[in-house]
Amino acid sequence: MSLRRLFVVASIAVMAAPLVRSAFAADNLQSTLQRLDQAAARFQKTSTDFKFVTEQTDPVPDTDTMEGRAYYERTGKDFQMAAHIETDNGRKAPKVYSFSKGQFKLYEPGVHQITVFTRASKFADYIMLGFGASGRQLEDKWDIKDLGPETIDGVQTEKLELVAKDPTVKKNLPKVTIWMDLDRAVSLKQIFDEGQGQSRTCTYKNLRTNQPLPPGVFDINDSQAQTVVR
Repeated sequence: MSLRRLFVVASIAVMAAPLVRSAFAADNLQSTLQRLDQAAARFQKTSTDFKFVTEQTDPVPDTDTMEGRAYYERTGKDFQMAAHIETDNGRKAPKVYSFSKGQFKLYEPGVHQITVFTRASKFADYIMLGFGASGRQLEDKWDIKDLGPETIDGVQTEKLELVAKDPTVKKNLPKVTIWMDLDRAVSLKQIFDEGQGQSRTCTYKNLRTNQPLPPGVFDINDSQAQTVVR
């Protein structure tokens, strides 16, 4: 082969490589989303220990850590979740965040107060992110990049980068990265890039999938508190 012809062949190969990678990535993403569709169809409920670490780099560096146990349940199109916070920066600080029946509530027993967010139902798809969401549901709300497999705590996950399609969400949450267990439709790790030097890393351990949940984990009744703020 002449030197000139060799150069032409090499040039074509270099130009074609990005197209091959792009096609491979697209096929891999569709395979990932299809596996999530199948796993989500089997998803009913999950409980898990969680650790939420919020980090701020600007204007003043700061770190806040909350730990506790979270619960998720889906029945048809209905979805519920509750995060029972036990400690805040290592100190006991019981709080309960709950999304149930289209309402988002925060119960703070230390100050005997319940805060009710009545317009939270439109954020249900974002709240259930990584727990029972199908591939189609993710694709409906996010532009997705499949960054490939990664093992976390001995479990093979698929690392996905999500950018919200809704401009309002994207403004406040520029990017989310999640590590999905494709067999159970659950997330073992999430990183929320909240912009302006702030991010939140969520890790989940001791997951129990499709097993009975403790009674009343989603229930926050107004009678539980002296003050109700809406």
